[in-house]
Amino acid sequence: MAMIDDDAVEAYARDGVVVVRGVLSTDDIERLSSGVDRALASPGDRAVHASSIDDPGCFVEDFCRWSDISEIEDVALRSGIPEVAATLMDSMSARFYHDHILVKESGTTQRTPWHQDQPYYNVDGRGISAWVAIDPVPRGGSPEFWAGSHLGPWRLPRTFLDRQAKWFPEGTLSEMPDIEADRSAYDIRQWRLSPGDVVFFSFLSVHSAPGFLYEHRRRVVSFRYLSGEARHAVRPWPTSPDFPGLADELADGAPFDHPLFPKAWPR
Repeated sequence: MAMIDDDAVEAYARDGVVVVRGVLSTDDIERLSSGVDRALASPGDRAVHASSIDDPGCFVEDFCRWSDISEIEDVALRSGIPEVAATLMDSMSARFYHDHILVKESGTTQRTPWHQDQPYYNVDGRGISAWVAIDPVPRGGSPEFWAGSHLGPWRLPRTFLDRQAKWFPEGTLSEMPDIEADRSAYDIRQWRLSPGDVVFFSFLSVHSAPGFLYEHRRRVVSFRYLSGEARHAVRPWPTSPDFPGLADELADGAPFDHPLFPKAWPR
């Protein structure tokens, strides 16, 4: 595969995160840009305004739009991303889990706190996120990753604005360390990104994102994929994103063989 080499595979295994340049073509980016703009014009049921009311900018998220926006589906399932995802996971297959739209308008101060993704999910087993830049992202506006944290424990997930434990009960998982109190104690990675560049990271990689204090908006789609051994984990609380009624159709511990989670690689 021209776009990924052994060094990238080794870096991902070691660090839990790697940037792969130019994964998407200009046509892919144009399709994805059109799809995200359609989603912003017509928000889905899961769309949320994720910045505080006094933020001079605006941070908007939306989830699982691939089923009603063909451009998002096309890039998620038929671009070069799924093959890279499977290769990095050292998996014979990659099953699409969901898409996550993240748009920070110019001047947004809202920071995304340090967190892992996997504790929010109804997943046991390995998964990978592909964070796709649609617009140019200066290094100072790009997500940050604690390299190697994917090898550590699950951390207690909390709501981003009011820091409540709505998923796992208090005390049942390790707390997130105060990384901002001593950033030099952690191996933090961050990159400047051009449209079509993709940051691949493990569901267990601890990461955050700054506000976006630049003159243009930052449109991103994060595509999530599951390895071949990933299994459905029925939680006694709503996951993020939620999949209403899925537990009635997919047993706890079952493979994700369901129309909501199409196989993306091999095609």
